[in-house]
Amino acid sequence: MNVVVSSLNAKYIHTCLALRYLKAFCRDEFDIEMAEYTIKDPAMNIVSDLFRRDPDVLGFSCYIWNIEETIRVVRMMKKIKPELKIVLGGPEVSYDTGYWMNELPEVDFIVMGEGEETFLHLLREISGDRKYHFVFGVAYRNADGEVCVNPGRPKLKLDDIPSPHRFEEDEAALPNRVVYFETSRGCPFSCQFCLSSIEVGVRYFDMERTKADLLHLIDSGAKLIKFVDRTFNIKRDYAMEIFQFLIDNHRGCVFQFEITADIMRPEVLDFLAEHAPPGIFRFEIGVQSTNDLTNELVKRRQNFSKLTRTVMKVKESGKIDQHLDLIAGLPEEDYDSFRQTFNDVFALGPEELQLGFLKMLRGTGLRHDADKYGYVYMDQAPYEILGNSILPFSDLMRIKRVEDVLEKYWNSHRLDRTVRYLIDRQFDSAFDFFQLFGDYWEERGWQKIGHQLEDLFERLQSFLERRGTPDRDVVLGLMKLDYFMNHRYKPRKIWWDFAHDKNAQSSYFRIMAERPEQASSGFAALGMSEKDLYKHAVLETIPFDLPRYEAEGTIDRSRSTLLVVVYAADGSGPQYFTMPMPSREAESVVRN
Repeated sequence: MNVVVSSLNAKYIHTCLALRYLKAFCRDEFDIEMAEYTIKDPAMNIVSDLFRRDPDVLGFSCYIWNIEETIRVVRMMKKIKPELKIVLGGPEVSYDTGYWMNELPEVDFIVMGEGEETFLHLLREISGDRKYHFVFGVAYRNADGEVCVNPGRPKLKLDDIPSPHRFEEDEAALPNRVVYFETSRGCPFSCQFCLSSIEVGVRYFDMERTKADLLHLIDSGAKLIKFVDRTFNIKRDYAMEIFQFLIDNHRGCVFQFEITADIMRPEVLDFLAEHAPPGIFRFEIGVQSTNDLTNELVKRRQNFSKLTRTVMKVKESGKIDQHLDLIAGLPEEDYDSFRQTFNDVFALGPEELQLGFLKMLRGTGLRHDADKYGYVYMDQAPYEILGNSILPFSDLMRIKRVEDVLEKYWNSHRLDRTVRYLIDRQFDSAFDFFQLFGDYWEERGWQKIGHQLEDLFERLQSFLERRGTPDRDVVLGLMKLDYFMNHRYKPRKIWWDFAHDKNAQSSYFRIMAERPEQASSGFAALGMSEKDLYKHAVLETIPFDLPRYEAEGTIDRSRSTLLVVVYAADGSGPQYFTMPMPSREAESVVRN
């Protein structure tokens, strides 16, 4: 019997952990082939490839991000190969299973919940006596075509599941893919918007097995491993042992964890601050809301003061990037309340702030109570809300504009200095900056067209001019620096007029080549000739004392700064150096 398991991933670099668990668990009895695609692949291409593999049984791992595309593939496959047995599994079809079986007559079976043991039992019955009523955790159609949903299956001991990380066919792609890894299953919390709240308790894989799998992945060239544990730090000793193991064996690999920040112990933070190498750990922290009533209604226990302590302590260490998550549209969180939530969290200075919108996932308590709060939401995945009794669709659309500009101008880290200056000095709050800019962005129709790097700068400048933002010359100076630092090689396109003509630039380059110590000892150490500067450096004026601003946050217009940005010949990234301009030229620049 030829068995193929498949999934449509969100991106090419992603991998589906579920398929690997199924293959590993069944490998002693069935030789299972894995076939991964993306949701961007044309359905005909996917169907053609699956048809070429000629499966007798075809399984799909289903999630909110791929269910619609998967359905199209399933329907096509059943038409061209009616005898094919099609099995669905995954969180999207594990709840409301009867609905899916009736909605999709092309589907023969649905595996509910953890699928390893159930899928193996089902394959045995398909290839044998076909007594499907004995297969716990499966939905099927009986001889009369009626849908039957069997009782659920008891949980496996996790260590009875073979490792999903030992397949030769995966190893060549490891350096270029995201590897998903779990040390536990389950979640101790009961957040009513999350599927993890349905499973009670947390189970752990054996520590030595976990270490062996991690070491194998690292040795095989993995560059990014994302732990999918819902609360990685819930068991302090277990988390600490893995942190120490990864510190000792990381070899340049990066590891991302979902943590609950308000339960992070101070001694763990101190340990990481002292021992974690910079850049190898990333923390994803779900804040979701800072509204106490909202958190109470969704059964989310959160101490924002302790969360703040953790985030700030991690930030002060400079070792770990933090990705903080928010959800717009939770119960009793109207537009003004969400504005406060956004500003509370942005004030923590996360490297990335992810703004998501509430999704009414099948099986969650909040979907069950949707009428209580007046929710309306999409009928199809991803079931995103369209409004509720206190947050109308018009307010949701305004927050969508915030999300769009936030991604382009904060999470991308293309204008960090500029955006920070604007938020701190020119706008009432971070939310107001992103909202007003987002409104302007949509007014100009920019959401309908693409953008190059320089477009981001020009559009911000246009917005600031339209608004009449004061001190735009200061902002422009910071934008110049941000723009230069976004290039690996000397930029060919400049979106403003240089402050110096060619003769002035030639004079400065000659002086810097002859007396480099006037710039700085760091610049002098580069040993650049005048010819090198022409090839690998740019020179511009900043109309204030940039070193003082960076050191003290003070804008001193009495001294302008000559900015020199040097690009390495190998494209390894730019460095910048500053020196005071001659006073007469400084006066001229400020005056003009």
